[in-house]
Amino acid sequence: MKPFMDDNFLLNSETAIDLYHSFAKDMPIIDYHCHLSPQEIYENKTFRNITDVWLSGDHYKWRALRSNGVEEQLITGDADDRSKFDAWAATVPVTLGNPLYQWSHLELRRFFGIEELINTGNAEAIWEKANALLTGGGYGARDLITRSKVKVICTTDDPADSLEYHIKLKEDSSFDTVVLPSFRPDKSLEINRATFRPWIARLSEAAGHPIGSYGELLSALESRIQFFDSVGCRVSDHALDYVPYADTTEEEAAEIFAKALQGAEVSLLEEQKYKTHTLLFLGRQYNKLGWAMQLHINASRNNNSLMFGKLGPDTGYDSINDSQVAYPLTRLLDALNSADALPKTILYSLDPVNYPVLATVMGSFQGGGVAGKMQLGSAWWYNDTKDGMLVQMNTLANIGLLSRFVGMLTDSRSFLSYTRHEYFRRLLCDMLGDWVEKGEAPHDRELLGTIVQDICYNNAQQYFGFAQ
Repeated sequence: MKPFMDDNFLLNSETAIDLYHSFAKDMPIIDYHCHLSPQEIYENKTFRNITDVWLSGDHYKWRALRSNGVEEQLITGDADDRSKFDAWAATVPVTLGNPLYQWSHLELRRFFGIEELINTGNAEAIWEKANALLTGGGYGARDLITRSKVKVICTTDDPADSLEYHIKLKEDSSFDTVVLPSFRPDKSLEINRATFRPWIARLSEAAGHPIGSYGELLSALESRIQFFDSVGCRVSDHALDYVPYADTTEEEAAEIFAKALQGAEVSLLEEQKYKTHTLLFLGRQYNKLGWAMQLHINASRNNNSLMFGKLGPDTGYDSINDSQVAYPLTRLLDALNSADALPKTILYSLDPVNYPVLATVMGSFQGGGVAGKMQLGSAWWYNDTKDGMLVQMNTLANIGLLSRFVGMLTDSRSFLSYTRHEYFRRLLCDMLGDWVEKGEAPHDRELLGTIVQDICYNNAQQYFGFAQ
């Protein structure tokens, strides 16, 4: 029987052990998609206690707490921090089988040196030890990033954002990690949501000119893309609950935009036409600048309308969507490719059933002298489990080129989530080691070590073109 979470955790062969400890373990991290706050990074936010750094904003843990019958007051409510911590300490043991069990213990071990199995019996001791470290200095947001050997962070930023803190970080030579914005124009596409018209007003203010027509909207988006590029942005990001595609003209898209701006009803077909034309416009802009475009597909968001009204978005009430992907995605990518304007693109689906679809669609649009131009995105959100990561990597290996994969990301709001990169790297090495042990891959240490280090770091560095 192997001990729980020892140095060779998840590594089930001598080859896997060698690959991880010799090649993967000490590689730096590029976190090219996350939801960290640039202000908190710039200000080197300090944390009042372990609840603040470990549970605040982590809707993975919130969902588990709710599943364990914990009252909302002890999750997102006004209960005191110690009571919230105690609720989590009581919940962790029953998460066994969920990656949260292993992740929680990795976080305690890597950041606080706490190797005890958390439960109600030792909650007091863990609370005291972790808090003593957090309040003793060297545990601010920047410290946690540096401790995790993170070289590049790409946050998620609205086109109307001022990027004030990105600019300050760019000018701050005291912090070695590069913090860059990502361009996330979801609000420009969601023409049927109540947020659309207020957001247009925000964008107008940021762009410095009125937006009373579709042409003015496109002009504003282009100017903001140029601004983001000047601050170092190398990647865009789109949350597509479904992939839209409907043929249209700019004139028709302009008429639909005008209807929405006046508060008139926009049909689903009209929404699809507007989204299609706007996405194609944005893709062309990204391609001109050499950016990568990320498409996050098939999330069903804010399912619980009662709790959405109380807590707002991103609070743990989302799920997997199962909308059609193959036809509209192929049409969208082909329209860009036919105009010689297809940017580097990373395709994610929250529905793992779509992995073979995405992997084969990718193969139809590779080329242009760019290694891995089209990427099957890392196992995302509900899929970043042991099984989910292995399914994603095996699908990519079977249908595409695993060796060109840009690797793991955190997609997180927590400064403790970098342990997920360790988790991913151990699984990658175990998978490759298993192939070797079964005689399905050669025991070529140089080849395997290069593939591991490329997936851990080098491929992302080259793909996104981050400054060294």
